[in-house]
Amino acid sequence: MDTLTRIRAFIDVVEAEGFSAAARKNGRSKALLSKYVRELEDDLGALLLNRTTRQFSLTEAGHTYYRTASDILKEIDNLADLVRETSRDLKGTVRVSAPRTFTDADIGQSMVDFAMENPEIKLEITSDDRFVDLVEEGFDVAIRITQLADSGLIARKLAPFQAFVCASPDFLKRYPNLKEPADLANVPCIADTNARTLNNWHFKNKNGGIETITVKGPIEVNSPLAAIKATKAGLGVSMVPDFVVWPMLKKGEIVTLFEDRWPDEAAIYAVYPHRRYLPAKVRAFVDYLAAWFKQYHGYCDR
Repeated sequence: MDTLTRIRAFIDVVEAEGFSAAARKNGRSKALLSKYVRELEDDLGALLLNRTTRQFSLTEAGHTYYRTASDILKEIDNLADLVRETSRDLKGTVRVSAPRTFTDADIGQSMVDFAMENPEIKLEITSDDRFVDLVEEGFDVAIRITQLADSGLIARKLAPFQAFVCASPDFLKRYPNLKEPADLANVPCIADTNARTLNNWHFKNKNGGIETITVKGPIEVNSPLAAIKATKAGLGVSMVPDFVVWPMLKKGEIVTLFEDRWPDEAAIYAVYPHRRYLPAKVRAFVDYLAAWFKQYHGYCDR
């Protein structure tokens, strides 16, 4: 029996948290998995798992071996994907983490379009507004809307991104003295609590530096879609992503304020772990999104 088979059996048992669960999940008998793990331990001369009738746990050596063996198997699987890349037969699952802001907006259509054009690839999309740990949580790629900080991840820029400061025409009639960003401190505003700035909004000052205006108002919500709806209703001024604003902006339902004072734009990125061999299915997904944004004039024209 080859070592890789034994290693895979060991990892399956650890991730399923038991021999019985691993056997049900992978269609192998509990006895066979136990045999493979025992043979692996014999080869290593070390106990990897503590086994009792009711408990299951990793030994210290088991923890070390699991972490390293998992990385090695990922590299082997990724290398196989790389070799298959010459073929157009892309298959498998791509686990994607994306903020709700992205998936719920019009630009979320990019992932739907990819799935339609690549029926052999299954997308597992998790909408989460926090920054997930791709390696620890097992994601292949994450969509991030930000000014990207330096990290150990590889990033592919998909499109520029700007936060727009918006109000409804009716609101501006009621607050005609809204002339400078500093005036926002004295009018109702709607804070998107998903944004890192919360109710502290940043603007360029007249000298090119950054000034911060603390705002308050009738609603704080963790959804830019809800924030812009409240803005359209005239409840206050909001700062929301450009791709959320565009549909209402084009219809004249809202207008933008202080455009010459907005801070530098950020971007929408696809990020993925730093791997020597990027799986073909992940590369295909990222390449598709990059091409999709270049063609999506409804978002890109400014």
